[in-house]
Parts: sequence; structure tokens; C-alpha cells
Amino acid sequence: MSGLAVLASLLLADPTATPAPAPVPVYGYEVVREWPHDPGAFTQGLAWRNGQLLESTGRYPSTVRRVRLEDGGVLQRRELDPTLFGEGLTEIAGQVFTLTWRSGRGFVWDADDLEPLGEFTYAGEGWGLTDDGLRLILSDGTPVLRFLDPQTFAETGRVDVTLGGRPVAKINELEWIDGEVFANVWQTDFLVRIDPTSGEVRGVVDLSGLLPDRRGMNPADDVLNGVAWDPDGRRLFVTGKNWPSLFEIRLTGPH
Repeated sequence: MSGLAVLASLLLADPTATPAPAPVPVYGYEVVREWPHDPGAFTQGLAWRNGQLLESTGRYPSTVRRVRLEDGGVLQRRELDPTLFGEGLTEIAGQVFTLTWRSGRGFVWDADDLEPLGEFTYAGEGWGLTDDGLRLILSDGTPVLRFLDPQTFAETGRVDVTLGGRPVAKINELEWIDGEVFANVWQTDFLVRIDPTSGEVRGVVDLSGLLPDRRGMNPADDVLNGVAWDPDGRRLFVTGKNWPSLFEIRLTGPH
């Protein structure tokens, strides 16, 4: 099976519905550096701010954290109500926004000390979260990205995520990078690069082999998830749920 066919079978909501999609650029990677990561962190959201990482974790209790890159040390953490399953995270102008999975509740935190600042609601599930500086961008496990006003939390738009005109399933953790939305596709080793205006996938990043030793890990749960971008240093960080490492990578290709 060709690389594109494997890609299609993993990414598309119904890979048998129509003819295979037209090729898109497929990027590889080089590891620039490997950093420690808390292997107990079921990573849901990841962001870079002022030389540190912001991270949200799932399971119980779910947490929001400030993390030191150099050693993976957790500088500060807040626990969610033990009935809530934490999901995606992003930061705008000193405020951290986080989602929960099925409760329809989101939270706002002070980025400096993670003091709670407020709460909001949204329809459907919460999976991934990022922003373009003006709007929150939310994924819910479907082939849809929703745009929310970060002050009123009203939905201001949405796009269907497609590859060759066909919907892409399981869009998860999100990161805004140079005008594109990079998205983890749950339970795969792929990121998709999404045009936020059209929803079209403009490229795919194949991160196969990034964590080669997964002995003792759950292949269904301990999967690639977590993308953070340092715009000043032009550094891209990726990790996974319960992974012992966070990787700084450089994209190669496409091929």
C-alpha cells in the first residue's frame, strides 16, 4: 500500500466513500533535541509562552501546568474538579483557555500564576484548542473546526476539514503556526496542516518512529498528542500522552 493510501486509510472519516484524494505534500522530520517530559502527563494541550511550556492533561485528576523545558519540571499546577476530564489549551494575551471533554465547560486562567479567572460553556465535546490571536479555534473530534470569540465565547464561524474534498476524522490537539492550523490526528503518527479559511489540508507531517521504544505503553492511549510553537525561536515541539520525552523537531521535505 502506498504512503498516501496508508495516510488516507488513517485520516479520512470514510476512506472507502469516494476515490482516493489527490496527493498533498508529506513532510518528514529531524530531531533537533530531546527534552525530558513527565511520563505521568496524559497530554491534551501544549503551548509555548515566555520560555516555558503550558500544558493541560486529561484523566483524573486533570491538570493545567507551567512546565520548565530544560528538565520537564512542573513549576506550577492546578487540578480540575475530579469529575472533569481536561482537554485542549491555548493562551491569548496572558490568559490561558482550557477545555474539558464531555462536560461542555471551559476555563480561563492567568498565564503567570494559573489563578482561575473564569469559566465558559460550549456545545458538543472539547478536544483541541488553539488561536489565531483573535479567535479561539476548537476541535471536537469531528472533521470540523469551530471559531469562538475569546471574550463572549460565541461561535463566529466554522470550517470542515477536508483532504482532497473528503472529511478528515479525529482532529485533536491544535497549534497555530504561520497562518496554518497544525493538528494531531488522534491515534496516528500524523499531523495535518490545515488552511483555516477553507479547511483544506495543505500538507501532512509524518512523525512515524519519533518515539521508537513504546514498550509498556498502551498503543490506544499513549499516542502522539501535543504541539507547541515558539515563534521567536522558530522552534517546533511535539510530545505524546504519557511520553517520557518532548521533542524539538525540524520539518524536512516535502516528498
